[in-house]
Parts: sequence; C-alpha cells; structure tokens
Amino acid sequence: MGHPAVRLASLFVIMSYCLISVVNGDDWPQWRGANRDGRSAESGLLQEWTADGPALRWKRTDLGTGYSSPSIVDGRVYVQTTRGEDEFALALNEQTGDELWSSPIGKVGKNRGPQYPGTRSTPTVDGDQIYCLSSDGELTCLNSESGEQKWQRQLKEDFAGEYGAWAYSESVLVDGDRVICTPGGERASLVALDKLTGEVVWESSVPEGGTAEYSSIMVSHGGGRKQFVQFVRSGLVGVDAESGEFLWMYEKIIDPGANILTPIVQDDHVFAAGSRTGGGLVELTVEGEGIAAKEVYFNNKLTPGIGGAVLLDGHLYGTTRSGMFCADFMSGEFKWQDRSVGAASVCYADGRLYVRGHKSGEVALVEPNTEEYREHGRLEQPDRSQKQAWPHPVVANGALYVRDWETLLCFDIKAAE
Repeated sequence: MGHPAVRLASLFVIMSYCLISVVNGDDWPQWRGANRDGRSAESGLLQEWTADGPALRWKRTDLGTGYSSPSIVDGRVYVQTTRGEDEFALALNEQTGDELWSSPIGKVGKNRGPQYPGTRSTPTVDGDQIYCLSSDGELTCLNSESGEQKWQRQLKEDFAGEYGAWAYSESVLVDGDRVICTPGGERASLVALDKLTGEVVWESSVPEGGTAEYSSIMVSHGGGRKQFVQFVRSGLVGVDAESGEFLWMYEKIIDPGANILTPIVQDDHVFAAGSRTGGGLVELTVEGEGIAAKEVYFNNKLTPGIGGAVLLDGHLYGTTRSGMFCADFMSGEFKWQDRSVGAASVCYADGRLYVRGHKSGEVALVEPNTEEYREHGRLEQPDRSQKQAWPHPVVANGALYVRDWETLLCFDIKAAE
C-alpha cells in the first residue's frame, strides 16, 4: 500500500489534477458562449490535428431536425429540435449523449423557403432555468433539471410580434433578473420580461417597426449608457436597458434578404454587417440626453453573415460567401483572405479558431494571425446530411460539438496531459 505520507501526497496530486480539470473546463451556456462573442475561455486543447482529425466521443443521429446549436452546462447538453410540426428542447448527458429529458416548446413557424423548416434558436441556460424560443414565437422557460415548463409567452399573440422571411431565429438574452427578446413589429420590437414569471417589465417600440430577424441581442455600454443592441429589419438599433427607450438606429448595413449577424460589441463601438451589403462600424457617443451612432467606416466587401465573426486582439475573423478573412476592427481593412472551407461558421478557444464550412461540413483548425492564413488540421465530418451546415460549432469542457440537421457529434479535443 506504501507509506501513509506517500499515499497522502498521491491523493493531493489527484485532487489537484481534478481541481485543475474543473477550473480549466468551460461551459457554453448560450448562443455564442458565455459572453455571446463566439469565444471560450478554455485551455489545454489540441493545437494540431492529425490527418484523421480529433477522436469522436459520441454521436446522436436521431435528434429530430433543425439548425440550432447546443448549450452545455453542468454535465448536460441542451439543444432544440423539430419533430413533425412541433419543436422540443432536449437534455443529453454530456459524456455519453444519452437523452435525459425532452419537453415541447412550441410550433414550427412558417418561412419563405419550405426547405428550411424548424428550430433555429440556441437555448439560454441560467441557473436552474432554461429559455427556449420556437420558430413560431413561443418563448418557454423550463426547469433545466427536469424539463418541466415554468411559464410560456407567445410573441406574436402577446406582443403583436412579426417575424421576417425565416420565422423566429434569435437566441434570447438573460440579463440580471430579466429575459430580453425581439417580438418585432411596431408595438414591441423588443421586450424585457421577468425571468421567473414571464411578466412584462417593458416594451420597446422601434420607429417604423421592423420584423424580428436572425440576429440576437448584445449588451453595450457605449456612450456610458447600458443598452441592448439588436439587428432588426429596419436596421441596427440600440434601446435603453432599464426602460426600453429607443436610442439610435444605423441603416446602411440592411440586407435585402435577412439581417443575420449578431452585433460585435467592444467599448463604445458596434459592428454589424449584411451578407449582401457590407459591414459597418459605429461609435456610440453622448448626444444631448440621448446616444448617437456615428459611422466610423462602411466596407461593402466586409460581409460576414450567418456564420458570425469573432473579435480577437483588435481583429475580426469570419467568412464571406467565398472564404475566410482577417480584418482590422477599427478600420475595416482586410489583412488577408483565404478560401479555407468556404462560407463557414466560426468560434474560438485556446489559441485556435474552429471554422466549419456550410457546404462541406468540414471543420478547419485555424491559428488567429494577422499576417496570413495558417491551418493546423481539418476534420471531415461523418454522417453528413444534404443540408447546409449552418449551426455554429461549440467548444466546451474539452469537446467540440457539431450539429448537422438530425445529428449531433461530440469530438474529444483535449490535449494529452
């Protein structure tokens, strides 16, 4: 058995190892991660992939359909899906993929393209509650442990909401004791609800209304005033976080098809883009008793869209329709462009970008670098569907998650100790 002091020392090492593993692990509780910026704080991940790519931990091929990406919290994977004409929230075991519970969250919304039905939103996990938005506008609060429904609101019926061509697609924001979402329309373009009861705190009317689009709400403190920034049909808008008062609008980046990009926020600046129009940066400044959005630049070639963009060390990394780019955040100037995996969705963790091609489903492991495109491996996705691979990749607790229509794959990407 060995000397007691040796056994104690060994136990200390094991406990320290477990503690380090927990500390280094990083959950992904909502759309685009903990801060809604596409970035994970995790460390200790593989920096290079072999020709075979990372090892598959588990896969599920029977989730039901949809474009939602998962959230991962406290050993569980939460994802929305579509089965028939109904949408559901699922909870899976993080280590095995086994289903723990399934709860209905609403109906399938109508959209312009019958080839794109079903849920788009990522669940938002907040403590023992989870918030899910169906594509037809049911906002449901569930108990994250059991899946039991706590409350539900219908955005179209309760707030005269209007969605755009592709049904409701946002992932709702929890801020303090409120949940913030985007019904769209003239009466309540944005609303704040009590997160425990669903009762209305405020309704915000954006001038000329505007339907709810693909984008999700971000928090900004631009101009010294806390506000919620969202991309609706009529443009990029800001509303006061406490009262819902409309503050400003930026219209040049409106896309004729759909306003998709979740805004990129840094200090007093906000970036957004239309995939057919271009990207613009505004600076939020005090103007009288309000806030003004002053354009810093507009670049009609800077067009990240459904795949999002990640801001790292003053540079944007994302993709246009033709491939990947690196651009200076403050000037909009391209540093480089590369075909990579074509149009793709992007997230970041531990010194690497995970770039998932929409057409191929391949995932490229890319080094953030302002000088040139540097790839460190590529994963060819198994069980590839015929659908566009729009769901964003997710990195949490040493694993990479890839959703593809009815399939969810979990890959081990933790580096060897």
